[in-house]
Amino acid sequence: MIAPRVMVVEDEEPLGVLLRYNLESEGYQVEVVARGDEAEIRLQENVPDLLVLDWMVPAVSGIELCRRLRMRPETERLPIIMLTARGEESDRVRGLSTGADDYLVKPFSMPEFMARVKALLRRAKPEVLSSVLKVGDIVLDRESHRVYRKKSEIRLGPTEFRLLEFMMRHPGRVFSRSQLLDNVWGETIYIDERTVDVHVGRLRKAVNNGRMPDVIRTIRGSGYAIRED
Repeated sequence: MIAPRVMVVEDEEPLGVLLRYNLESEGYQVEVVARGDEAEIRLQENVPDLLVLDWMVPAVSGIELCRRLRMRPETERLPIIMLTARGEESDRVRGLSTGADDYLVKPFSMPEFMARVKALLRRAKPEVLSSVLKVGDIVLDRESHRVYRKKSEIRLGPTEFRLLEFMMRHPGRVFSRSQLLDNVWGETIYIDERTVDVHVGRLRKAVNNGRMPDVIRTIRGSGYAIRED
């Protein structure tokens, strides 16, 4: 199962370490960034499932970054939890009005933070927590690691399973080879991008089985996507 991806934008190193530890303990993939400008660049390259954003970070403030993200089609619906030491009602109103989905005032309890992360993901992106994904006539069961198309089981290797799972979480969205490498294989693993083509080919052959309509789109010069219908 591909764990939900969370980016934490926090310049207080002890808090960043604590948030990473607790999120990873619950099975999330976590990236911690200390500067707003660096986070903005990373978010242009890869959009996580949820963003934890401190209001007061260097270079580009959290409130400004939140405003910019809501103006981009790729991140206009990105779930955002804003963290801040600013607890006045006017500050909370400003944070929520700028586009934050939730707002936590420091200091906060870790159990409450974790509960809010899960609640926001369940509300905004239920597919990342659901054990069963369905796109068109393909059903993927994350718990049993089984895939079906028109009720017929499809045999997939571990990499093809993760690849299909990731694409089914984002039906219709086009992913470049580098984006698929980062999300399916992991950013710390070096693999040639041509490896993606090999595994997509294997996945396509398995799910189409030579007779069914092709559910995987190849967009020349851009990457791959799974059809929504």
